[in-house]
Amino acid sequence: MLKNNVISSGIWFTISNFFVRSIGLVTTPIFTRMLTKAEFGSFNNFSTWTGIILVVVSLNLEASLIRAKFDFKDDLDNYVTSMILLSTLSTGIWYIIACIFRSSLSVFLSMDFKYISCMFVYLMFYPVINIFQTMERFNYKYKLTVAISVSVSVSTSVLSVLLVYCMPDHLMGRTIGYVLPVAVVGGLLFIYCIIKKSRPDIKYWKYALPFTLPYIPHLLSMNLLSGMDRVMINRMCGLEELALYSLAYTCGTLVSILVTSINSAYSPWLGQKLSEKNYSVIKQISVPYVGAFTYAAGGAILIIPELLYIMGGPSYMEAKYVMPPVAASCVLQFIYCMYVNVEQYEKKTGRMALASVIAVIINYVLNTICIPLYGYIAAAYTTYASYFVLMVLHILIVKNIGMSHVYNNKKIIFIAGISICLALIANIIVGLLWIRYAIFLLYCLIGLVFIYKYRSNIIFFMRRK
Repeated sequence: MLKNNVISSGIWFTISNFFVRSIGLVTTPIFTRMLTKAEFGSFNNFSTWTGIILVVVSLNLEASLIRAKFDFKDDLDNYVTSMILLSTLSTGIWYIIACIFRSSLSVFLSMDFKYISCMFVYLMFYPVINIFQTMERFNYKYKLTVAISVSVSVSTSVLSVLLVYCMPDHLMGRTIGYVLPVAVVGGLLFIYCIIKKSRPDIKYWKYALPFTLPYIPHLLSMNLLSGMDRVMINRMCGLEELALYSLAYTCGTLVSILVTSINSAYSPWLGQKLSEKNYSVIKQISVPYVGAFTYAAGGAILIIPELLYIMGGPSYMEAKYVMPPVAASCVLQFIYCMYVNVEQYEKKTGRMALASVIAVIINYVLNTICIPLYGYIAAAYTTYASYFVLMVLHILIVKNIGMSHVYNNKKIIFIAGISICLALIANIIVGLLWIRYAIFLLYCLIGLVFIYKYRSNIIFFMRRK
């Protein structure tokens, strides 16, 4: 039974995450045409800061579930309710602080306080959804969490389009459409968790906080790493350049849809194998796992310029050189997530914060030097360099905590190096349309041949517990 649950949940989490993230891409061309570049850039500024502040106010409590599932397996419902209440309390306290310093905060974030208030509504309810869905994933229950993900994503996209069309203030319409579905679903889940007779306990707060607090600087740094380039482009180049970079970055991170989707299925499986000390299976699967993802990313790199044209039209095409290095960065994200999962399970989260801070500092220094010299496109390459450093640091951390036997580090680093080669080749041939299409078709053909040749291995992997 467990075997079937693992396979079914893994497949459905991957499909649903891919679907949910794809909806955002599908609606992007609508918003690029309904909003001005300044409005599109302003909303990207709003969503970037929302992601950064979320890490601090939510305390990232869902990260503790990778181990709490085993430590409190007979009392997990009470643990989850305790985490939801703690996250809600933290967000409320931070909003009071924001109200006290509203003028300074508005200047610092480059947005009116009404948008900051909308942000805190999102920050209040999104962690409820996140914690609940994380619990469902680790219990290999996929039906409800898939339904939640799809309903929130679809309603967000539809409502945002309608409000942008109907409201005179297009930016506020886009913001409300982004926040309201999360508030409704998060509110319903909050009520559900409270009335199901769960008994929250402060002892769970004491368990989770030493686990997650060191993790906050790591995630904060990661959000800064992914969002700092846009913040710095906004301040150094302006909102229109931010709009160009943001759309190209969104297209380039098409590959990150696979990162999130696959990791949602992979991390519960990895936690199970680590608890069984079944390291040989993890090591056996990791290299082809990384190789297959890198190959898929390489194929996406070859065709994402067309995606940029669909998303934004001719006026955005000057940003096409941003996408290949951004897509290559997603490969590095995919790899370091594998190592972070090990660190989470081993409850060694302190060092990952240091690694992330180092990567952010490198990114800031490189952006400060390169954006004024080479423009906003340089930020894509500085992001790749920072992620590469971060990946290497996480490999060293896992080695330092005595878990280097879990993965084949040399082969994984070699595969990671291939990603930037693919990005550089893609930027060289980006204007050679028919050559690029021919390479893409050949690339797909080779991929199909490998899938057919190793089909028995793929089926064997899918059938493993």
